[in-house]
Amino acid sequence: MRLVLAVMVALAVTACKKSEAPVAAQAPAAPGAPAAGAGAVRGKLIERIDAAPYSYLKLQGPAGEIWAAVPQAAVEKGSDVVIENPMPMDGFESKTLNRKFDKIIFGTLAGQGGAAAAAPAGMPPAAGMPPAGGMPPGAPPPGMAAQHAAAAAGPVDVGDVKVPKATGADAKTVSEIYGQKAQLKEKKVTVRGKVVKANSGIMGKNWLHLRDGSGTQEKADNDITVTTDGAAAVGDVVVVTGVVRLDKDFGAGYAYPVIIEEAKVSK
Repeated sequence: MRLVLAVMVALAVTACKKSEAPVAAQAPAAPGAPAAGAGAVRGKLIERIDAAPYSYLKLQGPAGEIWAAVPQAAVEKGSDVVIENPMPMDGFESKTLNRKFDKIIFGTLAGQGGAAAAAPAGMPPAAGMPPAGGMPPGAPPPGMAAQHAAAAAGPVDVGDVKVPKATGADAKTVSEIYGQKAQLKEKKVTVRGKVVKANSGIMGKNWLHLRDGSGTQEKADNDITVTTDGAAAVGDVVVVTGVVRLDKDFGAGYAYPVIIEEAKVSK
């Protein structure tokens, strides 16, 4: 009888201890904070670095501080931020910032829409990307990477293109830009060419491929990529003036060996 009573007392004490165990409560979202979807990363913004076309956000989250990269956005310090479609990457190095992040999340801000920022655009893949959805290590997330792949790849065959060289002190042919790229780095050039491919609305810019008949496909110096706010259609012969950039890293695992940016387009 005493043994039965002792067992009953022990069970009662154990039950009391279990009922008194604290239950971890999830902190409520701040009023007006964006709703977090499944798998989203939430945190309070403590630092923002803009490096077009990305904003790098340092967040204070439940597990500590973490960096995230999203398409450029004017987010105020102290704001509650939700990163959707997060893709983690270890050891990512941004050439634009000349900085290496031990760990960073690429994604989009809740409500921002569009493709996720991928370890930013010729084109060695960024190292350290863990497998996700069957992707091999080093493969950038699919959203932005696919857009850069579409913008970077020129058309295979556009027939014969013969366009007169532009005039002026800074006028160059496409092949001259490649051949003199070291001297032309960060300098303005003017080139006349035929638009052989056009992608609009990628990272807020229009992406054009120009050819003028100079260079060869074998040497990969016959096609130049141009980013611009201006508009042009495939088949247009245009004159563009912009800044030559080398090994331009857009932070999705891609770097363009030669690209013309901030271009003004005229016909």
